[in-house]
Amino acid sequence: MIVLSHRGYWKTPDEKNTVAAFRRSFDLGFGTETDVRDRLGELVISHDMPRGGELVFDAFLDLLGDRDLPLAINVKADGLADAIRDAFAKRPRLTRWFVFDMSVPDTLQQLARGNPTFARLSEYEPAIPDRFAERIAGVWLDGFHGDWWTPELIETWTTRGRTVCVVSPDLHKRDPEPAWTRLRAARFSRPDRVLLCTDQPEDAAARQGGGP
Repeated sequence: MIVLSHRGYWKTPDEKNTVAAFRRSFDLGFGTETDVRDRLGELVISHDMPRGGELVFDAFLDLLGDRDLPLAINVKADGLADAIRDAFAKRPRLTRWFVFDMSVPDTLQQLARGNPTFARLSEYEPAIPDRFAERIAGVWLDGFHGDWWTPELIETWTTRGRTVCVVSPDLHKRDPEPAWTRLRAARFSRPDRVLLCTDQPEDAAARQGGGP
């Protein structure tokens, strides 16, 4: 299983989605999840509405250097598919990225542009439409109120050739240990297709018995 940091590997809340958090994550070998919006025609890293001074998306990608680590791009605004595609086209060494969390119309645009796209499964989205299921690269597996998912569900999707990224319960302010224990006990046939997104990447990696 592969561990991703959430908004970089931050130590204090003010470090989320900052250069310091991303550098820490990448230097330790962890890929990351981050939030992308647009401001004045430019892609920027921002969870909330941009107000100026945000990290430019190209500069974020430059922080990776030659390291092809997994990147989960949480798309916070519609209409960014072309810009995201073009940003990665300039960096062909980066191959382990995907977009997720778009509206349905924008998901169609992301797929049309050939951007690797994940669809969400959660208590509120219990199924992925067949029209998406055959085209997506993976599944963003979330539990807003509890760990409703099973290792068997993850195995079903990975054996279909999809990658599954599990949202660690700590992102919803719950104890992650029970979920981490279930994941550690599972015997996935394709552990390279199972990701875990967490605010505690070093702890999560240690619990899973290895590094990033």
